[in-house]
Amino acid sequence: MAIQGVGKGAAAPSASQLARFQRIVLSWDYLRLLKEHSQKKGAAASSGLKRVKATYKDVADYMNVFEPLLFEEVKAHIVQGRDNEENPECYKGVVVSCVEDANGFHMVSMGVKSEVTEEISENDLLLLSNEKFQEATLPSTYAFALVEYRDGREKLKLRTFLAGEVRKIITDETESSPRLLKMLSVFKATNSFLWILKISSLSTIMREYAALRSIGSLPFKDLILSAADKSTDAKYEDRSWNIPRPLMEYLESNHNASQLKAIRAGLSRKPFVLIQGPPGTGKTQTILGLLSAILHAAPARVQSKGALSTIRCKPELPVQEKYCHWTKASPWLTASNPRDLIMPTDGDDGFFPTTGNELKPEVVTSNRKYRVHVLVCAPSNSALDEIVLRLINTGIRDENDHVYNPKIVRIGLKPHHSVQAVSMDYLVDQKLASVDRSMAGTAKHGDTAALDRDRIRSSILDEAAIVFSTLSFSGSTLFTRMNRVFDVVIIDEAAQAVEPATLVPLAHGCKQVFLVGDPVQLPATVISSTAEKMGYGMSLFKRFQKAGYPVQMLKTQYRMHPQIRSFPSREFYSDSLDDGPDLDRSTKRPWHEYRCFGPFCFFDIDGVESQPSGSGSWVNVDEVDFVLLMYHQLVTKYSELKSTSRLAVISPYRHQVKLFRERFRDAFGVQSDQLVDINTVDGFQGREKDVAIFSCVRSNDGKGIGFVADFRRMNVGITRARSSILVVGSASTLMQDEHWSNLVKAAKDQNCLIKVSKPYASFFSQGNLKSMLVVKEETKVQLIEKHLELLEANTVNDGDPVGEGDHEGNADDDNMDVDDMGFDED
Repeated sequence: MAIQGVGKGAAAPSASQLARFQRIVLSWDYLRLLKEHSQKKGAAASSGLKRVKATYKDVADYMNVFEPLLFEEVKAHIVQGRDNEENPECYKGVVVSCVEDANGFHMVSMGVKSEVTEEISENDLLLLSNEKFQEATLPSTYAFALVEYRDGREKLKLRTFLAGEVRKIITDETESSPRLLKMLSVFKATNSFLWILKISSLSTIMREYAALRSIGSLPFKDLILSAADKSTDAKYEDRSWNIPRPLMEYLESNHNASQLKAIRAGLSRKPFVLIQGPPGTGKTQTILGLLSAILHAAPARVQSKGALSTIRCKPELPVQEKYCHWTKASPWLTASNPRDLIMPTDGDDGFFPTTGNELKPEVVTSNRKYRVHVLVCAPSNSALDEIVLRLINTGIRDENDHVYNPKIVRIGLKPHHSVQAVSMDYLVDQKLASVDRSMAGTAKHGDTAALDRDRIRSSILDEAAIVFSTLSFSGSTLFTRMNRVFDVVIIDEAAQAVEPATLVPLAHGCKQVFLVGDPVQLPATVISSTAEKMGYGMSLFKRFQKAGYPVQMLKTQYRMHPQIRSFPSREFYSDSLDDGPDLDRSTKRPWHEYRCFGPFCFFDIDGVESQPSGSGSWVNVDEVDFVLLMYHQLVTKYSELKSTSRLAVISPYRHQVKLFRERFRDAFGVQSDQLVDINTVDGFQGREKDVAIFSCVRSNDGKGIGFVADFRRMNVGITRARSSILVVGSASTLMQDEHWSNLVKAAKDQNCLIKVSKPYASFFSQGNLKSMLVVKEETKVQLIEKHLELLEANTVNDGDPVGEGDHEGNADDDNMDVDDMGFDED
């Protein structure tokens, strides 16, 4: 079973390494895993596990930490697979054959109905049992099986391990298991019937395991282990790349200082470059600039644009010795050059079709002798498609500062419709459709047609200047068919991936890696609470940063009103973020005329938190009621906010999000999902809205705030808004946490903390809203000047009987203060 997907230039994990993973997992007792999970909820980490460190002394030290934690994550995947299905469907199958292989596995062929093969895929983990799996009646004979492949429409080829159970991962020793021995006898009986229960897919975590085991063969193994680059700057100066002047001028005029610094760090050819992109700092723009630079850079020591840069030369040889060397090195000097016989075939002189894209294809000049091959990855499909779409819409720049579309391909599952035109399946279909029409009527054998598709996939991968893939899919067997390695790997949202996932694309033998992300935004998803406590969720980016590896920080933000930027910059980025030009004016909105709808406001509500039965999630009905009234006021006064593109409601808890959606649907009809975007914090990563309403949910007396205390989710939640972030929560509850306490204090200092009591409707009464109108600064100045004029007039008329009445009438004016003039405390 080929799952490692390691390209040429890196050693593929051996069959024994993969066999070890399969042997351990397939030997496990499913019922015992369920029991252990229920017993250790909230318990301390399992004994024998080691905490993730910043640095490692060797590969053995590294594996001793990561491998056991990865298996803890596998266990959590298995248990969650069951929890996600309320009524999992069981299928019935018949054993056709059972053969033992050289590694001690039993390869089982099972006959099933055709609808079963449609539901089950390669690398799915199945539970086979002699009885149907139900809560009331647990089977006595059962075992795991891994799907090798679907053999036709009505057969599954499965891998099982029945020699015993692996209880201790470190020793890899098996213990005798009566359960597995019973299962072996069932497999050997002809035409035995078994129940099949699909548990989960192991494709992703198997690729991560394969990548973890391949670390010893990576060219920068020592750098990954030590999280330190021991090479001197002089070494990188010698290897650095130059970019042509027209392109450099474009980069300098379209990128700020910190973005340019990051791009230049990449041109230094350091094997690892870390770029931290806080919210709104132009992370994607920087990646596109990097791609322009990488694809059109040339080594500083070779000819570029007809000029030679300074290079170190040995003493010049006599001319006769030169001729001797030339003759030996280039025999075709006196004959024909064999390369002249090679004609260009579908090179970089064209581009793949991109629907609706009017940019010109690249024209490759004779100056460029080599095209760098780039792999761009992200942890999720949505994050990946965001970069692909930006590149399609804006293109990149060539060495002459011309905009063009490089050849790109987006591989993997579920591409967004907006990037469909550069997806692998679409491009393969286009190429097949262009095959000689005379062959259209010729029926092809299925294997031949599949082989043709494989060849086309390989050619598309080789031809593309940039390949886009999720981290997991970069470990698929598709990459093993490439003829070209990847020179550069760029990983976006690198701080959202566990370290083994980040290693998957690095196994392709690349020379340089860019990790782009932000460790103080959303973390990697780790299912196992045990592994999470031991630091398994720490990304490679964060580990490098923790070890002191240099990080290029993007420092100018272009998204948020300065009042929104102020707190996260101070709290999470050492107050290092600056605002883009004229951001105060460009993010000012009409609703800022009310203090309660200003750029930043915290509504202190003592609501009631509750936990739906059988759920780990939380809801707060009071906050939902208040937010509904707030939304109604906003869209009534400012109809332009009646759009999902402008306004969002965010909450950390999925049950609160579910309740919001139900209540908005009840209040505004089935079209409410077109009026307001409602989602979890995790669902809003990388997105932005004009107005974001953040419902914190937790409200209690000293019981804590759960994972709302995760400062990374807090940072993401409050930085989604361009013009107004309106936070709704219990101040006293949230102040149990240091970061939330600082936010509440910041709101108080800025006079943006508003205490709200029931009935909430009275808060939005016209009288109360009028009291929160913000007087413009120029109006304040005019009123103060008028007040001073009145005081001066009273002084002049002080002894004049004619002015006595006026003086008396203005007596109250002498005692006027700012509040009397209609000012609020702002």
